[in-house]
Amino acid sequence: MPGIEQLIAFVVASAVLGITPGPDIIYVLVRGAAQGPRAGIAAAAGLCTGIIAHTAFAVVGLTAILAASATAYTVVKLAGAAYLVYLGTRMLLGRDEFDLSGDGDEQPLGAIYRQTILMNVLNPKVGLFFLAFLPQFIDTSAGPVAPQFALLGTIFMAVSFVVMAGAGMAGGQLRRWLATSARAARVIQYVAGTILVALGLRLALEKV
Repeated sequence: MPGIEQLIAFVVASAVLGITPGPDIIYVLVRGAAQGPRAGIAAAAGLCTGIIAHTAFAVVGLTAILAASATAYTVVKLAGAAYLVYLGTRMLLGRDEFDLSGDGDEQPLGAIYRQTILMNVLNPKVGLFFLAFLPQFIDTSAGPVAPQFALLGTIFMAVSFVVMAGAGMAGGQLRRWLATSARAARVIQYVAGTILVALGLRLALEKV
């Protein structure tokens, strides 16, 4: 297994990456603002659960296949982009209503959790990131590689959850502030839907 100094360096690097503005933390913040802190935490939990799949993919080499095959990468990327656009379109069309009059915790948290797992798994860039990032902290002289991948993936998942759950709770506080405005729910709904569609289009148009 990696030494303690190497693990500390990995935790620090993971935390720095976690607080760096990106699509995941933006989505969690917006979801928290739209439906309350519990919804933001559910979104964070789903995104972090998806890390388990990417860790497993890296261990068995599926991520390497995506990196080597342009067709496989494109198929997964477009599937993920289409799902993001679908979720955003539902919000823009008013099918996912937001109500700021209550505490927001009545929303289907299980559905949010499942959606964000799928969002993460269908993002091939996350898999390629794992393939590039985790091996830097693997010590081939310290034992089998697979358990080290599993340990680092678990640590990254835990650190990411702490960071993103904090963003979800911050979004929830923003939501309480916006609850004083009668138009805030609709505005947040449009903003959230637009961000999701934009993230989907960005993913579809990005090159490796």
